Amino acid sequence: MASSSKNPEQPDTIEELNNHLTKFGRQVETNKKALWVAMVAILVVACLTFAWLYLIRFPNAQKANEAYNKVELSTFGNDSLAAAQYKKVADEYGNYDAGKLAALSAAQTLYTQGKYEEAAKYLGKFSSGDKVLDANADILLGDCYVNLKKYDDAISAFKKAESKGKGNPQIAPRALLKQAVVYDEQKKFSEALKCYETIKKDYPEFQFGNGMSIDSYIEREKARL
Repeated sequence: MASSSKNPEQPDTIEELNNHLTKFGRQVETNKKALWVAMVAILVVACLTFAWLYLIRFPNAQKANEAYNKVELSTFGNDSLAAAQYKKVADEYGNYDAGKLAALSAAQTLYTQGKYEEAAKYLGKFSSGDKVLDANADILLGDCYVNLKKYDDAISAFKKAESKGKGNPQIAPRALLKQAVVYDEQKKFSEALKCYETIKKDYPEFQFGNGMSIDSYIEREKARL
């Protein structure tokens, strides 16, 4: 005799089967709506990004380039005017490459005028992603701090330059040499000695330009110790 019990997972009437199909259909529609909403959201973001790039970012970048080039052409030989104009471009277009380059140019001009505090301020607005250029900017920042007698800040800037210029036969030893000079000013002769020994070990071809050899510097620091 066949069992009369039914499988609870299997609908045995048309009504039950229809209910299951209706629920499944609703789930499909809900998923389709969610997918459609997601697709619309992605499309909106893409459109806004496109609009920002082509209606705002690119035109402003072009304006920044034009403004920087105008300063380059119109202020040649006039440091005071150049500094003022570079600062204006840097302040207005600081988020763009030309604005950052203007900040560096402003800092260089301000430094030659002896305005070290202001030069340091504009160096803080500069970055390029190019290690050589960034290292040179750090060296200039360190020079600003040296003139301001902020020796710890100067050492920090020179160390950053050394790190970014590591392996470069001109930048890294120059940054090390500047560190040594500051350490000497602070009477930290052992630290200065380490800088000179690093130059001798890692950059033996570096020329000091004053007729002294690296060994002369090392012997001088040892004598001071």
